[in-house]
Amino acid sequence: MGLVNSAVYVDGRRLAEHTSLERTHEVVQAKSGMAWIGLYRPTAAEVAPVAAEFGVHPLAVEDAVTAHQRPKLERYGDVLFAVLRPARYLDDEERVEFGEVHVISGRDFVVTVRHAESPDLGRVRRRLEADPELLALGPEAVLYAVLDQVVDDYEPVIAGLENDIDEIEDQVFSGDPEVSRRIYELLREVVEFQRATQPLLGIYRYLAGGFEKYGVHLELQRSLRDVNDHAVRVVERADGFRVLLQNILTVNATLVAQRQNEDTQRLTEASLSQGEQVKRISSYAAILFAPTLVAAVYGMNFRYMPELEWRLGYPLSLLAMVAVAAALYLAFKRRDWL
Repeated sequence: MGLVNSAVYVDGRRLAEHTSLERTHEVVQAKSGMAWIGLYRPTAAEVAPVAAEFGVHPLAVEDAVTAHQRPKLERYGDVLFAVLRPARYLDDEERVEFGEVHVISGRDFVVTVRHAESPDLGRVRRRLEADPELLALGPEAVLYAVLDQVVDDYEPVIAGLENDIDEIEDQVFSGDPEVSRRIYELLREVVEFQRATQPLLGIYRYLAGGFEKYGVHLELQRSLRDVNDHAVRVVERADGFRVLLQNILTVNATLVAQRQNEDTQRLTEASLSQGEQVKRISSYAAILFAPTLVAAVYGMNFRYMPELEWRLGYPLSLLAMVAVAAALYLAFKRRDWL
C-alpha cells in the first residue's frame, strides 16, 4: 500500500500536503516544522526514500519493513523506534485480532508504519490536529497519542475476554464436552495479549528515563504517566485472566474426572447387579436341572431298566427330585446366590 499520508506541521498546525517526500523534507527545513508521514504495509523500496531523507538508521528501517516484531522501544541517536502491538476484539468470531504499528520519531519528523487494520491512525491524526497545543510539542506528542490510542483500544478487548470467561464458567459447570478446547484457545489468546501489553511498562520506563535529558515537556510527561497508569491496569487484568483460566482448567479437569468416576461407579454397580441376576438365574437353572435329569433318565422307556419294575420306583424318583432340588436350593441360599 505504501504512503498513506504526508504532512508538515508548524506550531501544531497543518500546512498544505506534500506528496513528494523530497518536498516534505524541504518544507520542514524551511519552516522549522515537523513532518508526519504515514505508511501502510510498506516495502523496503517504499521505506528507503523516507530513511534517506530523514536519516533513519538501517536497522530501524529493516525492522519497520518486517512485521511480527515484539513490542519494544529502541534509540538510534536522536531517533526513537517503537513497536506496539494493538489489538481488537471481534465479536462475531469471539476472538482477539492482533496488529502491529511502528513509530519512528526524530527531532523534526515522525513516521508511522501500520501493518494491520488497527489502530486507526487517521483518528489519532485528527485528534492531534484538533489540539494544536499538544501537537506543537513535537514528535513525542505523536508517539504519546499513538500509545494512548493503542492502550485505549485494549479496553474493549478486556471486556470481550471477560465475557468469554463468564461463558466458559457456565459451560464448565454445565458439563459441556467442548469447553476444554475453548479454554485452551482463550488461554492462548490471553498469553498473546500479555505479550502485547506487558512490554508497555518497560517502554514507559525507558521514556521516563529520558524526560530530563531530552527536555520532554512537563504536560507531555503527565500525559505519558496517565497512559502508563492505564497500561498497568490492562496488564493486571490480563494477568488475572490468565490465572483465572488456569484455575478454570484445573476445575474442569477435576469435574471431568469426577464425572468419569461417577460413570465408572454406575457401570460397576450395573455390572454387579447383572452378576447377581446371573447367579440367581444360574442357581434356579441348576435346581431345575436335577429333577429334569431324573425325569429324563426314567422317561427313556428302555425295556431293560430294573427300576421300572420297582413298586416304590415312582415315589422314590419324585422324592429324589425334590431332595436334590431342596439340597441345591439350601446350598445356593447359604452362599447368597438366592
